[in-house]
Amino acid sequence: MSTGKKRTAFYIFACTLVAFVAVFAVSVFKTAKYNEMMHSVVFSGSSLFSGDTRNEDVTVKGSARNSTWTKVFDLNNEGLTDHNFQAFTYDFNISNHIGDEVHNFTFKLIFHKEVFLMSAWNGSIEIHQKTSTGELVSLVPDLREFVPADHDLDMVTFDGETLIRMKPGDYLIYYPSTSMNAMEMPIKPMEGTTPGFILYVAIGSDIEDSDLEIDYTFHRKLTSEPLFWISIVGLGIWLLSLIVYAIITAQIRKYAEWHERDNEIINESIETFTGFIDAKDPYTNGHSKRVAQYTKLIAKEMGYSGEELDRIYYIALLHDCGKIGVPDSILGKPGKLTDEEFEIIKSHTVHGGDILRSFKSLENVGQGALYHHERFDGRGYPEGKAGEDIPLIARIICVADSFDAMNTDRVYRKRLSKDQIINEITTNKGRQFDPFIADIMLRLIETGAIALD
Repeated sequence: MSTGKKRTAFYIFACTLVAFVAVFAVSVFKTAKYNEMMHSVVFSGSSLFSGDTRNEDVTVKGSARNSTWTKVFDLNNEGLTDHNFQAFTYDFNISNHIGDEVHNFTFKLIFHKEVFLMSAWNGSIEIHQKTSTGELVSLVPDLREFVPADHDLDMVTFDGETLIRMKPGDYLIYYPSTSMNAMEMPIKPMEGTTPGFILYVAIGSDIEDSDLEIDYTFHRKLTSEPLFWISIVGLGIWLLSLIVYAIITAQIRKYAEWHERDNEIINESIETFTGFIDAKDPYTNGHSKRVAQYTKLIAKEMGYSGEELDRIYYIALLHDCGKIGVPDSILGKPGKLTDEEFEIIKSHTVHGGDILRSFKSLENVGQGALYHHERFDGRGYPEGKAGEDIPLIARIICVADSFDAMNTDRVYRKRLSKDQIINEITTNKGRQFDPFIADIMLRLIETGAIALD
């Protein structure tokens, strides 16, 4: 895999990880803020005692049990004998209607008529009584164990029983119990708890005009936050993708190493074979490899790359394989060849095509060997093909092969100078050489990409 692709993959994985971690952090922050938020609801009058509550997450419904006893409250020492107050047990059912736990709650019960508080259970009560000089406040941990002497409050005693007097405007604050016996808090989802009080009210009266203000907080588990699961699923997918990417990258690297090793084996095998051919003529030793290198440079200029460029290189490397069947005496002859000898030389193209016909691993591998001596004007051999009828690979090898012939010493002449080579290529554009490919070779020579040495 290329460095650019690796860098892109790194940025994608890094940015995705940051995004999912950010979503997770938002879910944690959002849950924490939600759990810190104090909620307040007021229930009064009919909404408190009839159950006609608003659609709240937490609701309170008050109810009075049947009165069980009455008393005479002679508050002004008037000598009253008729029972004028009756005791009621008032229950306040607090219900949690959502999937989050009520973590904590308190409620404030405000009275709008005079009542007398006798008892309460489970939680502690903070009494608030208004006086002409201010307010009396006292916390009673358990009203069932109330000791009057311990509290500075407005109280009355009848028949040996001390009651806390609550006038209109007075209120109490109820703090729920967390003991194992009561366990009023926390309130689990879809459950409730019921604090209760025993109050004396005037016969024929009730406390249904009272107001109850409840303050509460929720405890939402992080797993209940949708963003949490989005981040977890996202991170899971990210981790899975990373593992898959790592496995695929390792496989690609392994296959690339195998491919590179196979290419080395192919290259070494072909170079060894062509070395046998070039060794037949000491004056052209290394010719096949040089022609392959020039061909690859030209093809690269034409836009070829990767495996296709390797394929072109191997085809060019094998272009003279047919010379294996040409006698050494003809290949190394210092003088002019006879017509018969020249025909034998020319036959190396056909022999090369025959040799490579069964070489299926490289597509069109035989075209280079068979047609690299065809001329653009149609006067070449072995078939006299012309122009673009000549396979492109053969037209490229033709220019590279001719250049190497001009740029090396031969048994019958010395190598040509740079100017002579340039002149030969220029003169033969459109005749021996494809003009487009010849111009690429000239540009490579001028820029020094192909050195004349």
